[in-house]
Formats: sequence, structure tokens, C-alpha cells
Amino acid sequence: MNAHSPSAEAARRRTFAIISHPDAGKTTLTENLLLAGGAIRAAGAVRARGEQRRTRSDWMKIERERGISVSASAMTFDHAGLMFNLLDTPGHEDFSEDTYRTLTAADAAIMVLDAARGIEPQTLKLFEVCRLRDIPIITFINKMDREAMDPFALLDEIGAKLALDPAPLYWPAGSGNRFKGVIDLRHDTFLPFHRAAAGEQTQVPRPIPLTSNALITVLSAEEREEVQEGAMLVKEASKPFDPQSFLEGHMTPILFGSALRHFAVDQLLEGLGAYAPPPGLVAATRSGEATHVAPGDDEVSGFVFKIQANMDPNHRDRVAFVRLTSGRFTRGMKLKVENTGRQMSVNAPIMFFASDRELAEEAFAGDVIGIPNHGVLRVGDSLSQTGLLRFAGLPNFAPEILRRVRVTDPLKAKHLKKALEGLAEEGVTQLFRPLLGSDFIVGAVGQLQFEVMADRLGGEYALDVVFEPAPYAEARWLSGAKADIDDFGGKHRTAMAADIDQAPVFLAKSAWEIGYLSERFPKVGFERTKERA
Repeated sequence: MNAHSPSAEAARRRTFAIISHPDAGKTTLTENLLLAGGAIRAAGAVRARGEQRRTRSDWMKIERERGISVSASAMTFDHAGLMFNLLDTPGHEDFSEDTYRTLTAADAAIMVLDAARGIEPQTLKLFEVCRLRDIPIITFINKMDREAMDPFALLDEIGAKLALDPAPLYWPAGSGNRFKGVIDLRHDTFLPFHRAAAGEQTQVPRPIPLTSNALITVLSAEEREEVQEGAMLVKEASKPFDPQSFLEGHMTPILFGSALRHFAVDQLLEGLGAYAPPPGLVAATRSGEATHVAPGDDEVSGFVFKIQANMDPNHRDRVAFVRLTSGRFTRGMKLKVENTGRQMSVNAPIMFFASDRELAEEAFAGDVIGIPNHGVLRVGDSLSQTGLLRFAGLPNFAPEILRRVRVTDPLKAKHLKKALEGLAEEGVTQLFRPLLGSDFIVGAVGQLQFEVMADRLGGEYALDVVFEPAPYAEARWLSGAKADIDDFGGKHRTAMAADIDQAPVFLAKSAWEIGYLSERFPKVGFERTKERA
């Protein structure tokens, strides 16, 4: 990459996340976006240094076995003069906290909907997370090559459930076996769909003008009348696409396609480049004073939004995912951690391609780089050259399920402690150590997190663990004056614990108990969230 100014380089970045309900086709779309961007030759194979390497955004063993995403991953590729940073998020609701942290690093999001199911519960939850951050959303209605809901009903559902103005950029001709393609509403052309046979290379369709006689080769007179009537109705009924309204989070452009058949994926990537915002101002504090960091600022800065251990099991690595917010980063640069003041030389920064990687010689605002480290960096840490910048911390949410964990081999108890702390730092689960006793209490949002945890403890740390019911149902972080917290803790010592940061935690038997004690100890706060770092 040629050395340009930080502001010019940031302007050509598009950093986006993909969100969806499980089974809506998110991972398939991710790989086909990489294919459209020229990053891979076929879905699943990396183009890197003249050889084909197998890769997927779902790189963990448990993800491949179950066909679900349980960990966020980052992929970077250069296409059509723009640099895209794609953040693939977990679709399963048990990993919503990982999704939330990943969305803090994104400037836009693609919402993937199953054409037959519309907006599902988890889609709604993820959308609410996007709304909290005012992230503009592009909607991709997937699986049009299968039987689908009426497209008008899908638009109505988006408008009603998400309170967004749907603005179709394309309009479908049929669905399932009757799916013939889409009309480009902006250019009055038709994009024909070709159902490739098994093993056949997907054809890149060429748009046909609606006035061309060539349209009769793909649509019957009845189909042509039906799709053109639908296109006319939707133009009259829907608001025209307004890029500014999209950027403000009031409108979502809509595309219809099939990720599996690579149909309309190129158009989605083109829309991302044209409409998704480049990196912008980020709120921060400098030496305690409120300020904003601009992508073109000279000082290099960024924040850690994810920690991932053992992406390469052969090297027992630990990598911090850092979203850069300003400046021109170069390999070997020294950066300081704001909350500890510790300075580190970043000699081996990496650009990600799922579990694959290569050295990053330079990077700019909007890019996601990996910094290998051994416990120096934590989720929520702020990095900058001066060490004076602090970005808003990322929250931990109170877990919904608590379990006691023990290792079947007592001789490996020390190994268990280290492994649990490592997974807690990643945000896979939360770890609480009761002040009395030697048990570890693990907190999670859902049962699948425990299954992933057991799988990783066995595969990465050779630890056979057992999860048992805990005598607690709720966990709350305590806030207030130290004297008040100490007073409360002294009177409820058997229920007190510390989290991975040694912050005081109260483990309650029920939500009623928390309500009762909050009335008795009005100076102590029982918090559902805690800012990391």
C-alpha cells in the first residue's frame, strides 16, 4: 500500500459487521462477499501468495461441526479502490455480548433475513444493539431461490418491527423455483438469476434493460407483467432511498438475493462501498477532558474490542483485536495502554483473514489489526502513542446462568484456573471466585456457552471439566463508597466473590434477595453491567 495521508486512507475504509438470526445464511454470505471482493477463488479458499489455503469465517472446530458461529472473526480485503474490514458476528443469542463488543468496532451493519421467515427474535435483539450505537443498516433478504414470504409483507414487517423506512433498491421476480431475478429500481434494468447445477461455476449475470426484447428470454409475458407491476407499486408506496436518512439510522436499503448461489452479492458489496460510511469522529477523553478523535489526526489510537486465544493451537497465541481510530500505524511503532501506562512495541501486528493472518506493515483508522501479547492487553483497553486517550469502555453484562466448575483430575486445578482466566479475558464466559472456598463460579448468557467452554478446555488445554449447579441464581457488581461495600461484604461474606478484575461481586440466591438487600443497603448499588477497563 502506498503511504497516503491518514484522512485519505481512512476515507476509503468500510468497516462493517454482519448480523442475523442463526441459519439465515450469514456465514455463506460472508464467504461469498469475500469471493465477490476477490479475496478468495471459491467460497472457503483463501487467495494468498500463490497458494490455495482452506479457510472459513467459522474457524473453530465446534463451529464447523455444528454449522454455527460462536466467535466473532475479522477479515480484511481490498476491492475496487476501497479497503473492506468485515466483522463476522456470532448469530446465536448465547453470544450476544461478543456481538455487542464487535459492533462497537463497526461503522455499518448488514442485516441478513431469511426470505421465508422474516424478522426472527434474535434478529430483533441484534438490531436493538445496532440502534443503541446508531449504526446504519443495509438489509439483505436471503434465500430467494427458496419459497419466500410476499415481499410486500417483508417490507411491512421491517417497517413495523424495526421502525425503519424500508427502501428497496431491487425488486424480486418470484421466489423458489419461480425465482427469475430482480429489477434494479434505480436503473430500470433486470438482473437475471441462473440456478447453477451442482459443480457448475456460478455465472455473473449481466443486467438487461427493461425496454430490451432480450427480456423475453428470461421472463414470460405473465412474469414480466407481474414483476413490473410489483416494482411500480413499491416505488409508489415506499420512500425513495435517501443516503443521509440511511446514515442517520432512519432508513434501510433492501436487496433481495441468494448468498448460496452468489446472486446479488456483488451488488451488495457495491452498495456497501457506495453508501456505508467511512470511519468518523470517536468520542474520547484526553487526560480526563472530553474530546473527539478524528481519523485524520496525527496520533495513532485505537481500542481493544476482542481477545482471542489459541487461534493457532501450535503456538498458544493470544491476540488482541484492535480497531484503529486515527493516524497512520506502522509496524514497530510504540503504543501505550491508557489505564496502565504500559508501553509496548508492536513488532508483529497482523491483518486477519479468519484464523489466517499476515503481517501488517501499516494500517489506518477503520482497520482492525491483531496485536499478539501475553496478558498485557484486555478487552476495553485504549491504545495511543501518548497513552492519554481513553475511549468508552465496553460493558460486561450480568450472566443469566451460574455454574460451579471443577476439573476431573485434581492435580490439574492450577491449569484450570489459568484456562478459566484466559477464557474470561476473551469474554467467552465470566469468572467469579468466591471469597470463601476454592470453587470457581462461571457465568454465561446461555447453555451453549458452557458447551463451547467445555469443548475449548478439552481441545486447547487438555482439561476434562464438569459443570455443576451453583447455589446462586444471580450475580451483581457492587458500586458505592468503599466503606459501604466493605460493610455490606462483611455481613454477607459467604455470598461475596471477585471477578477477573478483582471487582466485588454479590452472588444472590434469587432476584428477590437482591431487591430486599438493595432496600436494606441503599448506599450500595447492585449493578447489572460493568465497564471493562
